[in-house]
Amino acid sequence: MRVLGIESSCDETGLALYDTASGLRAHALFSQIDLHQAYGGVVPELASRDHVHRLLPLIRQTLARAGLGIADIDGIAYTAGPGLIGALLVGAATARALAWSLDVPSIGVHHMEGHLLAPLLENDAPAPPFVALLVSGGHSQLIEVAAIGAYRMLGDTLDDAAGEAFDKSAKLMGLPYPGGPELARVAAAGRPGQHRFSRPMCDRPGLDFSFSGLKTQVMLAWKASDHSEQARADIALAFEDAVTETLAIKCLRALQQTGLRSLIVAGGVGANRQLRARLGEAARRDGFKLAFPRPEFCTDNGAMIAFAGAKRLQAGLHDGASIDVRPRWPLEELVAVAAVRTTS
Repeated sequence: MRVLGIESSCDETGLALYDTASGLRAHALFSQIDLHQAYGGVVPELASRDHVHRLLPLIRQTLARAGLGIADIDGIAYTAGPGLIGALLVGAATARALAWSLDVPSIGVHHMEGHLLAPLLENDAPAPPFVALLVSGGHSQLIEVAAIGAYRMLGDTLDDAAGEAFDKSAKLMGLPYPGGPELARVAAAGRPGQHRFSRPMCDRPGLDFSFSGLKTQVMLAWKASDHSEQARADIALAFEDAVTETLAIKCLRALQQTGLRSLIVAGGVGANRQLRARLGEAARRDGFKLAFPRPEFCTDNGAMIAFAGAKRLQAGLHDGASIDVRPRWPLEELVAVAAVRTTS
């Protein structure tokens, strides 16, 4: 089954063609970073308009890279939520219109399920059950995955997510948008041990996260510094150390609590090199299996939507005639694919 995936939940237009027989055939992405940089963040109306301009050319580009024509598509998957409602509607309307014209099924995909399943695009990824760390600008979650669609929340963010804390801390120190990758880049020149920030909520039981206090510590350290490039790098490194060690501690607790021996990490912060190194060292030491998506599939992309949609379309799920998007959509409300197969 050849499934076209469309991602348009925020500020990136992603397309991909996934073949259930041969894997990922092609993908393309357009980032709106330059469009929103002048505003220091995403402007929803501008994001929606840009998706309108980019979607059809990217669909043609993806099909050309795959060596396929429009008539070779067997199904279409699109991001139905969560996300910016205008941006979601652009992708959903395009997907539904194309599916109707080709007389093929379509399905709305949960954006975070797409991220969660992105590591499974890699050849050596573990099969469920496993623990998943979803860590991005809006989410810091630990999830027990029994099967695709069968998710149990183990821990969630109580305030700022890890990626949000990266972005806000970067902005406090005058780094440009998008702040998270810039902060990680600057941290590479930091000197270890110049600052020590807390590892929030690691001194108590539980798997929830809280990163808003770290942002305050960064602000106080920056105000007390000489505002030099070296001071910025030292603070950035201390912040990155605190976030990645906190995430690693909670991941190891989740594996111990569930008794599972596989961990996957997904979402934009999953591209962070220090987090990958820290968890990689723990996996070698403790003997559990660890999987990340390639860095280009950590941020928003069409491949994760095409893959997640293909799994659900294969199970017999598909949309009706209406166009429905959900700016807010709890992951736990999803239907397990295994349950669909059993009852279909």
